[in-house]
Amino acid sequence: MHTLQQPVTCELNIKNSRFLGRVEPVLSLEDGLQRLAALRQQHPGAAHVCHCLLVGGQVRMSDDGEPGGTAASPMLNVLQHKELDNILATVVRYFGGVKLGAGGLVRAYTQAVSDALKGAVLERVRVLASATIELDFAHESLTRRMGEAQGIQMQFSYGQRVTVRLEGEQQELEHFLAELQEHTCGAVTVK
Repeated sequence: MHTLQQPVTCELNIKNSRFLGRVEPVLSLEDGLQRLAALRQQHPGAAHVCHCLLVGGQVRMSDDGEPGGTAASPMLNVLQHKELDNILATVVRYFGGVKLGAGGLVRAYTQAVSDALKGAVLERVRVLASATIELDFAHESLTRRMGEAQGIQMQFSYGQRVTVRLEGEQQELEHFLAELQEHTCGAVTVK
């Protein structure tokens, strides 16, 4: 899965209606909903602010008063076809007085997202994870070396045993934990 490095936009004029397409990376559903609220405030005179929000496989979308299935679903199809995630796609429509019909709306909303994505620079979505482990003092230096080598963020605290809070990309973290268990003969407790 991929996301965007930075927001991309486009503007279409179809039969006197103005469509402002925008696709941008988001960190979470909450982040996407906040950006959507800000966009609505920026365009109080718009007839419709349709959106499709994809984060971690979860989808939130709205046709915002357009006929059902003519705005958000076509936008979602474009995002899924491009295998994008952690994305907010919005299209602001200023109505120009001429009805486009269902087919015309589907084409307009699809084109607004597709045209915006033409200039997009993609990057791989990083799925972050965290874990807490406990280990004996004898395994602390091994854990530090392995964690640093694999880019795992570590926070150590000390009591009767060493407790380590780990954060990193999910795949790397899973690999690190499996490798650490192997090197310590299973002496690490994952909480």
